[in-house]
Formats: sequence, structure tokens, C-alpha cells
Amino acid sequence: MSPRCRRHTRDRGQVAVEYLGFIPVLLIVALAGIQLGAVAYAAEQAGTAARAGARAASLQEDVGAACASAVSSGIDVSCASSGGGDSVTVTATVHIPKIVWDLGNATKSATMPVDH
Repeated sequence: MSPRCRRHTRDRGQVAVEYLGFIPVLLIVALAGIQLGAVAYAAEQAGTAARAGARAASLQEDVGAACASAVSSGIDVSCASSGGGDSVTVTATVHIPKIVWDLGNATKSATMPVDH
């Protein structure tokens, strides 16, 4: 066998081994992207719930029911209202789903004038 043929047979499978070594990096990047999407979605849901709760509080309606009905089904949201006088502030908290890391909660606030 010539030296050239021996070198070619030794290199067979090198690309496959390099690809197998790179798969964990690709998986981590993909899962991090999915986790980032979950964070953005939870923050958007918290903002929607806060605005709905503030609207309900400004009209002297049930804040908790307004917050719960504003988010997608299956998402737990908690709302707390504060304020007095001419405006009311509602803070909504939504738990961020754990894909890879547990990142806690997304919290958003909204303030609206009280409708007299």
C-alpha cells in the first residue's frame, strides 16, 4: 500500500468525530434560544395581565379575575394592586417556564387613572 493510501484511510471518519464533538455545543445553543423565547413570552404575558388588571382596578372591578383572563390558559399569574387617589398600579407576576435553567419570575407593572 502506498503512503498516500495509508494517510487517506487514517483520515476516514475524522469529520464524523469532529461533528460528534460539536453536537453538545449545538444543543446548548438551541436550548438557550428556546429558554430565551420562554423568558420573552412570560414577560409579555405579565405585561398583558398587568394592563388588564390596572384597567379593571381603575373601574373598581375584580383585579384577579381580569389578570387571569388576560393570559393564555395554563399560565399561573398573580396580581397585586396598590395606589389610591387618582391612579392605581397593578403588578403582575408570571413564572418563567424552566427549559434548561430556572430563571424565576417575570414581573411587570401598569398604572392607570381611576375612573370616577
